[in-house]
Amino acid sequence: MASSVGVDDYALTRVPDSARYAWWSVAVQRFGQVSALSQFLLGATIGFGMGFWQAFLAFTLGAVILELITILVGVIGMREGLSTSMIARWTGFGRGGSALIGLAIGISLIGWFGIQSAVSAQGLVSLIGGLPEWGWALVFGLAVTAIVVRGFHSMTWTAYLTVPAFLILVGWSIISELSRHDIGALVASAPPGPQLSLLQGTTLVAGGFIVGAVITPDMTRFNRTTGDVVKQTLVGVTLGEYVIGMAGVLLAHAVSSAEITTIVTSSVGWVGLLIVIAGTIKINDWNLYSSGLGVVNFIGTVSGRKAHRGLATALLGLAGSVLAAAGILSKFTDFLTVLGVAFPPIAGIMVAEYFVVKKWRGDLEAARANGTVPEDAPLWVPATIVVWVAAALIGEFVDWGLPSINSLVVAFVLYVVAGKLGLIRGVGRSRTADADPIPAH
Repeated sequence: MASSVGVDDYALTRVPDSARYAWWSVAVQRFGQVSALSQFLLGATIGFGMGFWQAFLAFTLGAVILELITILVGVIGMREGLSTSMIARWTGFGRGGSALIGLAIGISLIGWFGIQSAVSAQGLVSLIGGLPEWGWALVFGLAVTAIVVRGFHSMTWTAYLTVPAFLILVGWSIISELSRHDIGALVASAPPGPQLSLLQGTTLVAGGFIVGAVITPDMTRFNRTTGDVVKQTLVGVTLGEYVIGMAGVLLAHAVSSAEITTIVTSSVGWVGLLIVIAGTIKINDWNLYSSGLGVVNFIGTVSGRKAHRGLATALLGLAGSVLAAAGILSKFTDFLTVLGVAFPPIAGIMVAEYFVVKKWRGDLEAARANGTVPEDAPLWVPATIVVWVAAALIGEFVDWGLPSINSLVVAFVLYVVAGKLGLIRGVGRSRTADADPIPAH
């Protein structure tokens, strides 16, 4: 049964060279993630409280932070050809810790999948009607699920269609609104709303995509070289942050409001609703894809049995669609926000282990030479769990600076210090059931 549901997409094994893609194929999807409607809304929120050039500086600082994290974590994914939750087994977390990461990714992203499906359902009711909102939530969620079940190849073609459509539609709506205003006057105008500090603006930019940055290996394992990872990150993140984000800033100044989506949909009618739907499809497929990879790793760790990615994704997509239709996902928002503070330390620990401490780096490199994953992994690494929890608490409760960056930097520093003191030690060993050679292609 499982083998007939979609493709497994190397959920628990390395992606072989023959299955990797040109950098621009992956870059389109990265840009699709960063240029979502939420980025538009982020720009409007920042523009409502900041002048144009101050907002530009906030986006620049935020983008630099995101690009640095994304490149470092992405290079690990490209070299090892493994998903985020699989790499975590040998980058400080052990098999048990990686299962926790997989579960956190799965719950977090299926929550966002449901929320985005509900948003699109509202647009579809206005645009087409015919079905109640819960009906459109089901239809939209299941349509995205069908795309994701077929794997990375299917998602690539979806991005080729939705990313240009989204950009054309957004461009049309922006031009139609801004043509009524003097751009020079907008750039020079004071923010229309309560003032935001540079620190607050940068926090919004960096925090808005930090979870996407952490799960970068799910995408970059399909890249061919380090240069490809750097190029796609610079292109995708820079364009997404500046083109979409700064357009939102200008629109906030133009209409003296942060409610840009409402203004865009009212000013260009059904085109605005298409923007909502196209923008949601191309981020929601990645929400579901990474959720499936995380849950497959969790099931494999807990049960010792290999779950099929396609089947797991189909079930998660169905669950997310039903939750969206039931309208209960708004209750999850606070929980999802808390998870956002727990994610940055994962990247800090992975980067510290892979590039500095290197306790298990040799195991990964030896197995990579044979086209496999290491035969076993530590079951738990207690020091890592302590570092993870401490860094997350600092991110949550320390008011100074950028919460997401605070937790990431603290995790990196604490892990390196623990490594130098010899405290990074695995407890127990767990055989990697899926440590078989990559099949020939």
